[in-house]
Amino acid sequence: MDISSLKKLALLGAHNKPLEISSVEFASHIDTSPQTAARKLKSLEDEMLITRQILHNGQLVNITKNGLGALQKEFNEYRAIFSGNGHKKFLTGKVITGLGEGQYYISLVGYRKQFIEKLGFTPFPGTLNIKLDPASIEIRKGISAHIKISGFTTENRTFGSGSCFNVMIDDVKGSVIVPERTHYPEDIIEIIAPVNLRKHLNIRDGSAVEVEVIK
Repeated sequence: MDISSLKKLALLGAHNKPLEISSVEFASHIDTSPQTAARKLKSLEDEMLITRQILHNGQLVNITKNGLGALQKEFNEYRAIFSGNGHKKFLTGKVITGLGEGQYYISLVGYRKQFIEKLGFTPFPGTLNIKLDPASIEIRKGISAHIKISGFTTENRTFGSGSCFNVMIDDVKGSVIVPERTHYPEDIIEIIAPVNLRKHLNIRDGSAVEVEVIK
């Protein structure tokens, strides 16, 4: 992956709207020959990091969702380096509306007692649902949810087990809940916290958020 050329296209604005540019012009930005610049653009297109529409005197270049994900991953890695703490992990995404089941499950005594005991706070009855950016999906796969939440049985039904890992979102410590479901979406995380995060952080559906993974 030619992340350097992809970054240059983003700096020229191709992440916001289609960028009209010729291979000659792009070559001047990356200090190479027009032939090499054309090959780099073709390679980025083949990797589905950009799309191109060929024009009479150039082309319209637009960075794709995959391309933005690659840049976000690069950004996260550099931030970890220059923060002086290379093991830090950050997850980014946008707030979405969940299925509305969070309040019910968190309020169940069998779960609630474990949350208070194992997480160290009394959770607000509801979850903040975040749809992760592509790069954060890969980061999330490498995070171990090491805090185990046991399932339990009532007179009427059985409730499954799950696990959690702790996070900081702005100034609030919370936890990501990971239900033990076979087909749980890999691009969604659900956060519980001692406060109503939407109100506390003044966020709504579509708001961009960043979550720091902590021990």
